[in-house]
Amino acid sequence: MPDRAIGVFDSGVGGLTVLKEIQRLLPGEDLLYLGDTARVPYGTKSPATVRRYAMEAAAFLTRRRVKMLVVACNTASSVALADLENQYKLPVIGVIEPGAKRAVSVTRSGRIGVIGTEGTIKSGAYTVAIKRLAPDADVVSIACPLFVPLVEEGWLNHPVTHLTARAYLDNLRHLGIDTLVLGCTHYPLLKPVLQEVLGPEVILIDSAEETAFTVAAMLGHCHRLRPSGEICTAQFFVTDVPERFQRVGSEFLGCPLATVEQVALD
Repeated sequence: MPDRAIGVFDSGVGGLTVLKEIQRLLPGEDLLYLGDTARVPYGTKSPATVRRYAMEAAAFLTRRRVKMLVVACNTASSVALADLENQYKLPVIGVIEPGAKRAVSVTRSGRIGVIGTEGTIKSGAYTVAIKRLAPDADVVSIACPLFVPLVEEGWLNHPVTHLTARAYLDNLRHLGIDTLVLGCTHYPLLKPVLQEVLGPEVILIDSAEETAFTVAAMLGHCHRLRPSGEICTAQFFVTDVPERFQRVGSEFLGCPLATVEQVALD
């Protein structure tokens, strides 16, 4: 079991921020990444549709005998995590619980902001997770659907991105939040812009980082960590033509993606 790969999936390239943090924290682990690029985005789909997509993605990875499933998609984590846990006798980790735990641990005032896709925000999953840990927390959630295309266009420091961030976040700033959960795996790439808009006193919670810590802890608890000193590999699969994924994914990871294989989930 320790020699098997960790399976990671997302609707597209955003989950590569999670994969990057896992690689940084666990450089000896093999990784299989699936981006469901033919059906991206998940954030605008119904919960039933997202659950079906998530089950199909998980089935693809488990057929390759992974030792863990990482749902590197906030929307899928918000609606499909319980189904995946019931279906598979593997550790299944989403990105919502780790981010919520970190937000609760660092907030000073109890005023926590959450930004994400429409699907994630409508699900209320972050609010539920935060309130479970801190019932008195004041949670304000805002959907920021334009952030994803801006990131994928590479406009990380573009004037349009700054204007969009101010339009979305001004209300959160006026409400006096001291912590902001980045509830979409694309959003960590916008940290400098978000920090500039909100000010240095607001703590940004990167769910990708927190998820990687949870992955490491879970593998250690289950005795599934690979021995140190091993050479890791990463394989990438997509459900649509791979060219755009390769281009944008290379920007996410900071290195070229040599091989991306197109697959059919059925």
